Amino acid sequence: MIHLFNGFQNPFGGSERETLDLYRLLSADVPVRLWATSSRVSDKLMRQFPIRPVSPATRNAPDGGTYVFLGAHWRNKLWPYLIPKPRRLIYVFNTFHPKIIALTTRMPRLLGWPDAELVLISDFQKRLLRVEGVVHPSPIDIDRFAPRQGRPDGPFTVGRLSRDTADKHHADDAALYEALLADGVAVRIQGGMPLRDRLAPHPLLELLPQGQFAAEQFLPTLDVFYYRTGSHVETFGRVVFEAMACGLPVVCHVHGGYADHIRHGENGFLFETTQQAAGILAELKADPARRVTVGKKARQTVEQLFSPQALRQQLDFYRR
Repeated sequence: MIHLFNGFQNPFGGSERETLDLYRLLSADVPVRLWATSSRVSDKLMRQFPIRPVSPATRNAPDGGTYVFLGAHWRNKLWPYLIPKPRRLIYVFNTFHPKIIALTTRMPRLLGWPDAELVLISDFQKRLLRVEGVVHPSPIDIDRFAPRQGRPDGPFTVGRLSRDTADKHHADDAALYEALLADGVAVRIQGGMPLRDRLAPHPLLELLPQGQFAAEQFLPTLDVFYYRTGSHVETFGRVVFEAMACGLPVVCHVHGGYADHIRHGENGFLFETTQQAAGILAELKADPARRVTVGKKARQTVEQLFSPQALRQQLDFYRR
């Protein structure tokens, strides 16, 4: 039995989606259970998936096997002392918090659990944290995403998708969006509520709350996917790969796990400064054929990254 643990607080969170995709893949041929470690678990996720809250008092708890924690922590909890110890303990570390790695890889002596096997989600993260562990890209069902057939009438559209948190938006991006709007470019941002007070209303500006549209519905409405975060360190960037799966040229800041898979000018674009980003977007606006060529390479990249063979190697790690 493989037990997957997550807080399951946000239906649009990266660790939640990673856990559910891993559940989908593993449960095809091994028994898997989903466990919520947070009392603030999402009602929506509870209705959609067989998620159980951990509660030893009601005998609702894992019973041994392989325990896999994804974006959730067992530290400072009572229930680990009240359940059978795992045969294997795996921690999928998908954020950037060095102190948490130290806390979660050193188990209390009284607990008697095995040492945690660490899984990182990008080489970028591994270099940044300087820790040892296997690297597994966050699994994505790329069959949900498909390049659109033909371009609908309308203005050239730049957009992005994220959670509705301020740390997902860079301080300089509001000025970039204003410049794009002044140049006749439509800007469409889902997860854009933190920008409502920083961007004036404009006929070509659309700010949507997180989750208004599924990613596979929203992304094909764009011509270019733009991405840069603020204080949040994007150790992988699932949404970037989802955009690439839609055949979109992606224009992303160099500081992120996705950058390891983007070859500048071939299957996407990387920038360091706002001025560089504006120049790339201007070139793509003027060259529809380039957008198509780069978008096709982007789709090929994710097909290789999430090929059946690559996913099988990841799953074998958990099943062994």
